[in-house]
Amino acid sequence: MRKILSFILCMILLTGCSLKDERTVVRFASWGSKSEVDIIKPILADFEKENPDIKVDFMHIPQNYFQKIHLLFASNTAPDVIFINNLYLPVYANVLEPLQNDDAYYPQAVEALSFNGKLYAIPRDISNLVIFYNKDMFARKNIPYPKSDWTFDEFLNTALKLTDKNRHEIFGISFEEDPLFYLPYLLSEGGGILPDEINKPESQKGLKFYADLRKKYHVAPLKSESASATSAQMFLQGRLGMLLSGRWIVPKLREAAQFDWDIVRFPKGDKGSIVQTDASGWAVSKSCKHKKEALMLVDYLSSKKSSEKFAVSGLIVPARKDVSISDTQKPLNARVFTDIIQSSKPTPVTVDYREVIDKLKQDNEKMFN
Repeated sequence: MRKILSFILCMILLTGCSLKDERTVVRFASWGSKSEVDIIKPILADFEKENPDIKVDFMHIPQNYFQKIHLLFASNTAPDVIFINNLYLPVYANVLEPLQNDDAYYPQAVEALSFNGKLYAIPRDISNLVIFYNKDMFARKNIPYPKSDWTFDEFLNTALKLTDKNRHEIFGISFEEDPLFYLPYLLSEGGGILPDEINKPESQKGLKFYADLRKKYHVAPLKSESASATSAQMFLQGRLGMLLSGRWIVPKLREAAQFDWDIVRFPKGDKGSIVQTDASGWAVSKSCKHKKEALMLVDYLSSKKSSEKFAVSGLIVPARKDVSISDTQKPLNARVFTDIIQSSKPTPVTVDYREVIDKLKQDNEKMFN
């Protein structure tokens, strides 16, 4: 009897070993924090349940994402579906499959993820910058909350009132040397950051106003005063009254902020309140061997159902017009994120955009420090 049982067990094991997974494999690459991955994985699992003949090989690349994607393309091992943003899209447009837009998305997101008139990624989110502010700090200092139509002068005056001039431990506004964070100052004055724009008077006016926040008025911290903390960390520590940032920081503030906070749109310069629009979305590699299945995955990831799962976390502003962001949690004025889309401008991106940004950082190092 034991021999029979042993024989049956061996046959089961051998049969199991000989079984092959006949499903079509779609390789999908994305960056993202743990919280973002925790959203993505169940969506992929649901996709596999609804499409049992497809297996998704999820490649999570949390660091040096585009460097690694570049190497994968160079070695002819590119993923089938690639999460990409508009800043890098021109670099990869020639190796991506042109896609169709069905008008479900904000036009600004579609424009941001298009190059030479062709859409190369189905939008997941649309990103812009707003001013986060510490309501408790405003209340302690008897400073009125900022209004949606405030000007650069009113913004500066508010930052001055928030700043602790005696100890220089509390500052009015954040300061980042990455062009992402000072582009709104230039746009709102009618300028820009590309080589043919940066030297225009409008651009230089916005750039000077930004530099003066740190160097002249001292309402923004110097590098030496941040004590190696990021702007987000300083805001959470109660060392910044206002923070220029995007929707991506909301989950962290909901989790860690020990004070009341809200958001308001960027202040008005000579040309109004104008911030840049960036977007991220899902692209399909031209070299993909299973385009039908890859497009099915992109359709599923970009569906209303999946978009709602990303939106409810507070992590993104969904690019789909039929998916609203949560306004039952902080920030109270969450609609600001969508209200400013109409007046925003897609970040001007070129194939050599990264080189342009690196040069800007070098050129402005002395002005900012």
